[in-house]
Amino acid sequence: MSWSARPAEAALDRRAAALTGRALTRRGLLAGAGGVALAALAPGAALAAPSPAGSRSTALSVRGADLSFLPQLEEAGVRYRDLAGRVRPAERILAGEGATHMRLRVWVDPPAGYSDKARALSLARRAEAAGMKIVLDPHYSDFWADPGKQPIPASWPQDLPGLLTKIRTYTRDPLRDFARQGTPVDILQVGNEITNGILWPVGQLYLPDGTQQWQPFTDLLKSAITGAREAAGDRLRIMLHIDRGGRMADTRWFFDNIATYGVPYDILGQSYYPMWHGSIADLEANLADSATRYAKPILIAEISYPWTLADGDGRGNIVTEATPLPDVDQFPTTPAGQAALYERVRQVLLAVPQSRGLGFLAWEPEWIPGVGWQPGAEAPNDNLTQFDFTGRALPSIRAYRPPRA
Repeated sequence: MSWSARPAEAALDRRAAALTGRALTRRGLLAGAGGVALAALAPGAALAAPSPAGSRSTALSVRGADLSFLPQLEEAGVRYRDLAGRVRPAERILAGEGATHMRLRVWVDPPAGYSDKARALSLARRAEAAGMKIVLDPHYSDFWADPGKQPIPASWPQDLPGLLTKIRTYTRDPLRDFARQGTPVDILQVGNEITNGILWPVGQLYLPDGTQQWQPFTDLLKSAITGAREAAGDRLRIMLHIDRGGRMADTRWFFDNIATYGVPYDILGQSYYPMWHGSIADLEANLADSATRYAKPILIAEISYPWTLADGDGRGNIVTEATPLPDVDQFPTTPAGQAALYERVRQVLLAVPQSRGLGFLAWEPEWIPGVGWQPGAEAPNDNLTQFDFTGRALPSIRAYRPPRA
């Protein structure tokens, strides 16, 4: 997820989705008022690409958070307190509540101080010391990559053959670095919210004229996965991550094509932000459908929800009083309402067919005021965190507990 200009990106995403929908309708690939993708399968039939590592996980066995901003926040003077008011490192607070995994973002050549490989390796050592496993999130870009933008790093080749080689070695080598320091990666996601492709324009999936480039996009995914297997073998779990938590038609269209083009993966990853991705009922229906259709464990790779509509740094937030929240009557924008949303998501995951609801990763729950999305900018999601503006833990962190606790 990129929070730098989310309203503009959401608008781009809507336009892209509308364009894609029109293009697919013209080709006879969508049907019905909801635009549900048609597949050459009976409803409920499994459509799964080969999976080298298989399905090895149980429901809610992954409970964690992306804490990539944590070192910068600490350098800015931010300190965190647990529910009892004790000052402790944020990862220790979450691990103490039952968190099992830390997700780490990696950019190729970001602004100084932001999430490069060295920062990720250092934070991985802290995760391991706290008893947490690693989810690695290479963006394959110099800075933010998401459905609205996936720029090729400035130092990388600009052609498909060169990129196929580069993405393979770039994926392989950091995985070896993590293993060498005693913090092997448990889950690798190949790119960040890759709904519209990666490494634009070469691997851009949906072009402005409606053309879809599935072959180069999936070739790039396969090359990255080959590099990952060279580094870590089948013990590493590969996740493909899109941003369609409550959108069944879009999810089907993406992963049906992933299967058609034979991309091997182990985990189906989704972002779920209610303000953009639908209601809890939409999420529940989509996860149940995907679990049956693709026979894969499903991880909510990003999730957050407001605990207030106040603005911690006074410089603007993404979610405000004007932002539609589909279930706000159930989940008001209060600490208790945020906690209730996380509890409901736990229930949804536990109800996914055949225990395929792998778990969830909160996105940057520690990103309170102190560090901007880019140097000199604001922290636009300081009301979506699991710590208040002073660093005190909020009740929603109890959602990290084991399933029967």
